[in-house]
Amino acid sequence: MTIKKQNTLAKAVEVEGIGLHTGKPVKMEFVPAPENTGIVFVRTDIQNEPAIKASFKNVTSTVRGTVLTENNVSVNTVEHVLSALRGCGIDNLFVRLSSEEPPICDGSAKKFVEMIDEAGINVQEANRAVYSVKEMLHLQSDGKSMIYTPSENFEISFTLSYEDNIIPAKSYHLIVNEETYRELIAPSRTFGFEHEFEYLKTNNLARGGSLENAIVINKDGSIRNPEGLRDENELIKHKILDMIGDFALLGGDIKGCVCAEKTGHSFNAKFAQLFFEKFSEAQKSEEHKMMNIEDIKKCLPHRYPMLLIDRVTSIVPGEYISGYKNVTANEEFFNGHFPDKSIMPGVFLIEIMGQLSGILFLSQPEYNGKIPIFLGIDKVRFRRQVIPGDRLDVSAKVLKLRGLTGKMEAQIKIDGELATSGELLFQLVDAK
Repeated sequence: MTIKKQNTLAKAVEVEGIGLHTGKPVKMEFVPAPENTGIVFVRTDIQNEPAIKASFKNVTSTVRGTVLTENNVSVNTVEHVLSALRGCGIDNLFVRLSSEEPPICDGSAKKFVEMIDEAGINVQEANRAVYSVKEMLHLQSDGKSMIYTPSENFEISFTLSYEDNIIPAKSYHLIVNEETYRELIAPSRTFGFEHEFEYLKTNNLARGGSLENAIVINKDGSIRNPEGLRDENELIKHKILDMIGDFALLGGDIKGCVCAEKTGHSFNAKFAQLFFEKFSEAQKSEEHKMMNIEDIKKCLPHRYPMLLIDRVTSIVPGEYISGYKNVTANEEFFNGHFPDKSIMPGVFLIEIMGQLSGILFLSQPEYNGKIPIFLGIDKVRFRRQVIPGDRLDVSAKVLKLRGLTGKMEAQIKIDGELATSGELLFQLVDAK
């Protein structure tokens, strides 16, 4: 699996329009944000410009659109903007709004994709979050259903169906990536039914709606818009556009196939929460998975007396690892290194940190057939002597990773006290 980096925009861009449901004029500006910021909506029309994080935890309403609320401040109908950002691989951005609702533009995500293209993309150092689970998930309620199955891609299969059959039932499947999103999904416009007008009016919704920004379906199933549909699958593609926007509230890419039938914003939000809960449970289980010495031998080419890690206690793939080494009086190096005073050589402490860092990558299938080679060490400090009987608790985290070259920050503690720390530069090369 290729580890993708987070992205933001290279410069700020803006657009003006009206909100679909409020009908209010609004200016929206996309502003680059630092890595690990996520997507943050900023209400510039309110004093102190409060921020609302794009997270499924902040969803407070799903009536005809997804509403986010944080600290008693809301932003409405965010799904089209979020869909475009996720579809184009934008992880970090400030979305500055002069009103409570983004502009509807033509009812699709096409304008937002054009803004992203105008600004350009700035690749950042941090790794992008990826969400997947190894089990099938199923949620069903009131004739709606959603099923997740593991896959190496992000795939969506959607079945559009209405009880009155005003629109013939139809299914559509695609693998979602930046290319398919831009070409097939982004241009698809939102739609509504003539028989819903009274409901929308009573609930103060769709006050900015028109034939210029929405497809209207007459009572007989015909399309009111003079130009008709952009393609025969536009309606079902827009449902997928909405789903991508709602799933963007997870804050990263999804790996897996999602099969949905008759779902909308409310169901999407419920499933996103279920999916996140299962993912978190799997991550906690993975973090506590231990590797014994036999598992370690399958990763590292080192053998006695140079195999210096006894056990791995946790791994977060591509990010972090911890383990330990028990130091005994029988270590070979004590025979020649200060024979009258058993002190572990500093170079072995560096090697321990290097071996643990190597396991982090060599334990992953995508690095099979590779071995880690030191390219450099920096900021190494030895803060106390290591002697027989000490247990060395070792940890390492990824600072940078570009291709097969990376930098790790590692440390060794003894009884909670820092013994050694440093930064290790390495490269993964073919074992043969």
